[in-house]
Amino acid sequence: MKYSHDLIVIGGGAAGLVAAGGCAMFGLKTALIEGEKMGGECLINGCVPSKALIASARRAAEARKEKRAGVQLAPPVVDWGGVHAHIHRAIAQIAPHDSEERFEDMGCEVLRDWARVIGPNAVEVAGRTLTAPRIVIATGSAPAIPSIPGLADVPFLTNENLFDLTEQPRHLVIIGGGVIGMEMAQSFCRLGSVVTVIEPGKLMSRDDRASVALVAETMEREGVRFVKARAEKVTAEPEGQISVTTDGGETITGSHLLVAAGRKARVSGFGLEEIGMEMGENGIKVDDRRRTSIKHIYAIGDCREGPRLTHISGYEGSNAVLEIALGLPAKADFRALPWCTYTQPEVAQIGLTEGEARDRFGDRLKIVTEGFDHNDRAIAEGRERGHLKVMLNGKKVVGASICGDNAGELLLPFTQMITGKSGTFDMGGAILAYPTRSEITKAAVFAAWEPTVFGKWPRRWASFVQKLRRVF
Repeated sequence: MKYSHDLIVIGGGAAGLVAAGGCAMFGLKTALIEGEKMGGECLINGCVPSKALIASARRAAEARKEKRAGVQLAPPVVDWGGVHAHIHRAIAQIAPHDSEERFEDMGCEVLRDWARVIGPNAVEVAGRTLTAPRIVIATGSAPAIPSIPGLADVPFLTNENLFDLTEQPRHLVIIGGGVIGMEMAQSFCRLGSVVTVIEPGKLMSRDDRASVALVAETMEREGVRFVKARAEKVTAEPEGQISVTTDGGETITGSHLLVAAGRKARVSGFGLEEIGMEMGENGIKVDDRRRTSIKHIYAIGDCREGPRLTHISGYEGSNAVLEIALGLPAKADFRALPWCTYTQPEVAQIGLTEGEARDRFGDRLKIVTEGFDHNDRAIAEGRERGHLKVMLNGKKVVGASICGDNAGELLLPFTQMITGKSGTFDMGGAILAYPTRSEITKAAVFAAWEPTVFGKWPRRWASFVQKLRRVF
């Protein structure tokens, strides 16, 4: 069969861009199809705008505190128009990196329209039929909208329209206490909104419980209210107000409602089920090489079953390049999977949490905990709240949980240790700049070796060496 392309990629978000750009740079004739804006969820209404909003909120929070380190700041004056402009300036500054022009320069044929898979090797787009021996589905995800009576009758927010608000919410009610809900709750509260979070289960349920407790305590102290209940009904009220009634009988009324109840794979409308592709509970079923039930079609990023993070999408895009361009089987390896929630304090995780590690290793598990209240840089800055928790099976790191300022920046060495590219003994003997927060990593892994280094036999050897010196 004569194909029009070597590869067709459907989706111009983090996963699709890496796969298409990489294959094109290896010389493959690559079609990249995107029906909305280039850059996907991360650039337009996810990572970039949310972190820009968080930055504005942190400036306000710092100014709102009483005198610190001998310096008194003036109380903040929040200009929502300026916050909105800062968010969209960040998007605009990063957008060229994901632009149509950049990927055309790499060698991609970029088609800006909606695609439909019409056969195992054929895709219809913009009145054309493209064919290729390999297809990559990278259609991403969308906000999951819970079935709450009355919700469809009010103008609720999701991450897809939250950052387009031209006025600041007076009272923001949030359904969902996951990553998006918690980051936005703290940020809007710091900017001056009243914030209520409704969550029936655990806040940030996949994270270390001690870390989450510290974050929740901090947010409550700043003014965020948490309601442990399920939203049962949503009602439109006069003057644009919105009420949420919970299964506990409480009715919470706010000016705006944000639904942050997780993500749902975006797989409908692309013809995938019509060609017999197998679906899971929330996304396309894939193997560890990200091949679908139709083996020459790959599904990467948020559209497939599995964890949904931008850096995973990029990683899977790179694996697709190895598979398709170079013919090298590339299995996904999530042993050292990192993630971070950008509250203050930040919560960062890599590998297994304490609960997961206990389930897997039982009594063999050793946990080493170091507090930032023993880290000189944190003490000097007056920001010593938080901790590092390292999970070890023997001397091998299997996971780490960090809670504190810039926690996400401290994950890198644990990637090396979990994957076996560096050892705990090596890290314990490393020379690090002083004073830095990264010293907490060295302190923790050295603590794991301390009983061995200063154990019975090393102490006997040291005694023997001293006796020899007295003789010679």
